[in-house]
Amino acid sequence: MLRGRGAPFSRMLTLAAKKREDVGKKVKALRKKGFLPAVLYGPKVKAAPLQVGLKEFEKVYFQAGESSLISLEVHPVRNSEGSSHTSSLRDRQRKISNGAEGKKFQVLIHDVERDPLTDKPIHVDFYQPDLEKEVQAKVPLVFEGDSLAVKELGGTLVHNISEVEVKALPQKLPKEILVQVVSLKTFEDHILVKDLVLQEGVKILKEPDEIVAQVVPPTKVEEELEKPIEEKVEEVEKVEKPAKEKELAEEEPSPGKREGAKAASGKDAKKEAKNA
Repeated sequence: MLRGRGAPFSRMLTLAAKKREDVGKKVKALRKKGFLPAVLYGPKVKAAPLQVGLKEFEKVYFQAGESSLISLEVHPVRNSEGSSHTSSLRDRQRKISNGAEGKKFQVLIHDVERDPLTDKPIHVDFYQPDLEKEVQAKVPLVFEGDSLAVKELGGTLVHNISEVEVKALPQKLPKEILVQVVSLKTFEDHILVKDLVLQEGVKILKEPDEIVAQVVPPTKVEEELEKPIEEKVEEVEKVEKPAKEKELAEEEPSPGKREGAKAASGKDAKKEAKNA
């Protein structure tokens, strides 16, 4: 599943990449040099290991997220770069013709793997989708404006949904969806999925009447704290009294049990008299 933060850019962002020769444990050395291991794949492209500059990637990722197409330019590896580069012209030409070098790809940043301790990217997937087929992506909602129900009535703005799954052609996927909360003037007002403003060709895969945002009134905690102590004690006594009566009723034996107990005690008295 693609994940996204984006609104379409008028100008597509570009990211430079190179063919990656280091694989397996060797990628650690690659990361120390400031490069991020990556892989390019898609329905119409052969999977290819790549490397991109970490700082350059973070800049592009911050702007494009995972739902905006970027231009991935795969440059040939120079003689001074790469751990197992060959200077053979024939081999170089074979790589360019059969691989990804020297080409441009319109891709989505599909998956970013992060270091669990530093949260820095340690690997990324670039997915080249079929531009003629719709894809699904998760796009975040960005809430803007001020709600009168919050400012004047003291309510609390609640975001019931923080992102939505959309379906669109790759080039039409939004970076983010803006939600204006100025329409929330009372506690009865709601913003629904069907109220979200989308560009043409983008569909939300969610129930249209599902609540996106609303303002709830202040909680009743303050009212409870303001109650007199005597009133609270009376409420506790009302609850405890039926409970005690129930316990006493359970402890007191039924008439049948009392008769049985009397009969049993009478037999025991007769036995004691005979033994005496």
